[in-house]
Amino acid sequence: MRILLATSLFAAIATAVLAQDFEARPDEVVFAKFHPKKAPAPAGLLLKKGDRLAIIGDSITEQKMYSRIIETYLTACAPQLGVTVRQYGWGGETAEGFKGRMAADALRFKPTIATTCYGMNDHRYTAYDPKNGAWYRENQLAIVRAFKAAGARFVLGSPGCVGPKVPWSKAGSEEMNLNLCELRDIDIELARQEQVAFADVFWPMLTLGWKATHQFGVDYAIAGKDAVHPGWAGHVVMATAFLRSLGLDGDLGAFTVDFAAGKASATAGHEVVSFKGGELSLKSTRYPFCAAPGELKDDNSIRSGMALTDFNDRFNRLRLVVKNAPAKGCSVTWAGGSKTFGADQLAAGINLPAEFAKTPFDAAFQAVDEAVAKKQNYETRQIKTLFHGEEGKIDMKATVALTEKVRAPLAAAILKARVPVAHTLTLTAVQ
Repeated sequence: MRILLATSLFAAIATAVLAQDFEARPDEVVFAKFHPKKAPAPAGLLLKKGDRLAIIGDSITEQKMYSRIIETYLTACAPQLGVTVRQYGWGGETAEGFKGRMAADALRFKPTIATTCYGMNDHRYTAYDPKNGAWYRENQLAIVRAFKAAGARFVLGSPGCVGPKVPWSKAGSEEMNLNLCELRDIDIELARQEQVAFADVFWPMLTLGWKATHQFGVDYAIAGKDAVHPGWAGHVVMATAFLRSLGLDGDLGAFTVDFAAGKASATAGHEVVSFKGGELSLKSTRYPFCAAPGELKDDNSIRSGMALTDFNDRFNRLRLVVKNAPAKGCSVTWAGGSKTFGADQLAAGINLPAEFAKTPFDAAFQAVDEAVAKKQNYETRQIKTLFHGEEGKIDMKATVALTEKVRAPLAAAILKARVPVAHTLTLTAVQ
C-alpha cells in the first residue's frame, strides 16, 4: 500500500513538474505534436532612460510593421523613457547573415539594447534537422555575445509561425511549424544560458492564429496571405511579444475624479486644467496607442490584432476613476462618443482606449506614427542601398556621415510631432 501511494505521489509530482516545463497547449488535435518549452517570464522593466534600441531581423522585420508599432508606442505612450530606435530588417536574411554585417551596420551606432527575430529563413522551410538546429544555435549565440560584449542588453526573439501553405515550399505547414518550434526552444535555452531576455513570437502567433480562424473566419491569415509575412494583425502579436519582453507595464496614466466633492487629479504625463460642472479639461503629453479604424475580421488591421491579444489590458491602460459617483452611474463623453457606466465600474476605473474607438489623441498619434514610418523607411535605404552599395564600398566613413545628416531631421520630426493634446471628459449623472 505504501509503495502504491509513493508511486502515485511520484507520478503526480512528475506530472506537475512537466506541466511547469511546457506552455499550456490548446486541447485541439492540431496542437497534439507540439511541446513548446515554458518561456521565461519578463523580469521587470528592461529599458532604461535614453536607451538606443536596435530592432533586427529578416524580411518580416523589413516590413517595418512590428518595428513601427514598437517605436511609435515608445515615443507616444512612454515618452518619459526617451528611447530612440533604429530598425535593421533585411529580406531573406538568416542569423548567420546578420552576424556578418552586425559590426558595420548595427554596433557602429552603439545600441544600448537590441531585439532580434530570426529563424524563418534559418529553418529552410522544411522539417527539423539537428545539424541545422546546431548551425542556428551557433549563429544566434555569436550575435548575443557580440552585443553583450559591446555593453548592450539583449532580447532574443523567436521566429514566428507559417500559415497553411508556403508557396515556395513542398513541406507541410505542420512539419515547418514543428521545426520553428524547435528553433524557438533553442532560443529559450540560449536566453537562459546567456542571461538575456526572450520574446516568444512563435507560440502566441500559432495559437492566436488558430483562435482567429474560428473567431473571425477560416480565411484569417495570422502569418500573412503568403503564409510567411504577416499583415498588421500578426505584427500586433509580434509587437506584443517584444513589448512584453521589454518589461513595459502599460500603465499610461489615470484621471481621478471625486464627483461629489468636485475635485480631480491626474498622474504624470497628464495635467488637470479644470473640473467644473462635470466637465474635466485635461492636457496630456502621454498618449494611448490609437489604432486606425479597421474590421475585426481583417487580418491586415491593427484593431483586429489588438482584439486578438491582450494589448489594451497589458499595454494600453489610460484610466478614468470616478469616486462618489451618482448611484445610477454616469454617462462619459470623450471625443464625441458617449457611453454609460455604473457607479461600481467608475469606482474601479474604466480603460478609456478600450471603451472608446475614437479618441482625442488620434490625429496627434497618427502624425507621430507617420514620422516613425518615414524614418524607418530611410533606415532601410541607408543600410541596404547605401552602406552595402557602391557608396559604402568607395568610402564607408563618408557614407555614414552623409546618411546620418539625412536621418537626423527625420528622427527630429518624430519628437516634433509629439505635441501636447488638450481634451475634455464630460461626466453626466444618470437620472
